[in-house]
Amino acid sequence: MAIAYQTPLPAPYPSLTEQEMRDRIKEVRNYFGKKLVVLAHHYQRPEIVELSDVRGDSLQLAQYAAQQTEADYIVFCGVHFMAEGADILKTGKQLVVLPDLGAGCDMADMADADDVIDAWEQLVEVVEHESIMPVTYVNSSASLKAFVAEKGGVICTSSNAGKIVDWALQERKILFFYPDQHLGRNTAKKLGIPLSEMNLWDPKKNYGGLTPEQIKQTKVMLWQGCCPVHMMFSAKQIDIIRAKDPEFKIISHPECAMEVVDKSDCSGSTDFIVKTIAASPAGSKWAVGTELNLVNRIAKENPDKKVVSINPFMCLCGTMNRIDLPHLTWALEQIRQGTPQNVITVTEPTRSLAKQALERMLEMSVTLNR
Repeated sequence: MAIAYQTPLPAPYPSLTEQEMRDRIKEVRNYFGKKLVVLAHHYQRPEIVELSDVRGDSLQLAQYAAQQTEADYIVFCGVHFMAEGADILKTGKQLVVLPDLGAGCDMADMADADDVIDAWEQLVEVVEHESIMPVTYVNSSASLKAFVAEKGGVICTSSNAGKIVDWALQERKILFFYPDQHLGRNTAKKLGIPLSEMNLWDPKKNYGGLTPEQIKQTKVMLWQGCCPVHMMFSAKQIDIIRAKDPEFKIISHPECAMEVVDKSDCSGSTDFIVKTIAASPAGSKWAVGTELNLVNRIAKENPDKKVVSINPFMCLCGTMNRIDLPHLTWALEQIRQGTPQNVITVTEPTRSLAKQALERMLEMSVTLNR
């Protein structure tokens, strides 16, 4: 899905001092009170997290936004698909604002809705559509969330992927998982599915670059997508850490490559990583495979432990970090002036279908935990 470009910020925003921006943000927030909510994803800059009402992963934040019945405005400091999630799940007529339209998600953009639909049509030429279960990672566009609703599939998060994938494989012969191949592969492998029963669908090739026989023998069809940030970790980096200090525990996000997850002591969602390190004994040493802003925040919040990145040269998520103080200040003051910009709206019927898929996932998460 094409996302509009962010126009350059007008004066005086690019030249304001940090304190001036903090003061302006505070003034707007005091003016609106509970009628305005600022949400920050775990990967946001420290100053953005500090100035937000709550931080969390994309689904947690969308659910939180849906509970803010007094709010007229939801300012989502994250990326585009996350703001869409807030608009889908909101219960009132709130306006959802993304401070910088350039804050997209490279992984989500790797699964274009037209390409996924085309892949589905090619798959059902080879096997009956009743045999295929589409599952989309929550890190995807609203149109792809709507697509799984239409086809009887479901959405998953990195937290519930294991339960959702296990359910999907019991329901139908083939799991069609997108957009992140690594979450799909790591999850299926953990459930005991051999690699020989997984195949990678290349959207640039007819039938994904596979033969009809390969498609028929597939149990897990993985989309050729990934998170560029989590691909910056390697098994070699883990070997170096352990050679220097065997006391380090390795914890990684399941969006990392299989070789990294296999060499980790444990792997799980952002929330899992945060809670696991927080609950570990004082003096523990952790090397973490996820976005650097979060790693640095975990280290700061756990001063009694040693917390570092698996990759010593790790960079930040470039799209997530487009949300900065100048853009947040500008977005809030545009709301204050009665001219809100970058309003994210999911239109019908996509919104209703995507909401149906999200609500189904939430219901299943409770049911499958029993």
